[in-house]
Amino acid sequence: MSSERPVSSEPPTLPVTFRPGRTRAVLLTAGSAIFVVITAIALLLEKLGPGERLSFILTGALMFGVLAMLARVKVVADESGVTVVNIASSRRLDWAEILQVNLRPGDPWVFLNLSDGTSLPALGIQPGIAKQRAIADARALRALAEARSVTEPGDRQG
Repeated sequence: MSSERPVSSEPPTLPVTFRPGRTRAVLLTAGSAIFVVITAIALLLEKLGPGERLSFILTGALMFGVLAMLARVKVVADESGVTVVNIASSRRLDWAEILQVNLRPGDPWVFLNLSDGTSLPALGIQPGIAKQRAIADARALRALAEARSVTEPGDRQG
């Protein structure tokens, strides 16, 4: 697939966006299909009143909205840091805040260990449908974090 980034030991050129492309396509396609089918049912059922038809259509729109929220996840890396967009939240991080990028076997997505002692899930890199792509993306983000988090030789211990 031409949209996939090549596997390399060098960090990718910034800015770069990591997102689960196949998963996103499946979610948006399913959401659209659900909305169309429920709307068609609402319009084809003759015994439904206007309020009931509207409730069917709003239910289909709500289902599409939920799947669209699931599809919006991404991790955007640029010169100044990383923006992690998860299902219902978005968080901006400076490179120095990211201590470690983890994607262990069995993890549903990447976890970022942060300098404040917390861990932030980054749902934009998930091995669900495209495991090798997620591994390559996690390695690329790890290489970026390692290359950009050290500003002076004495800043990090370890």
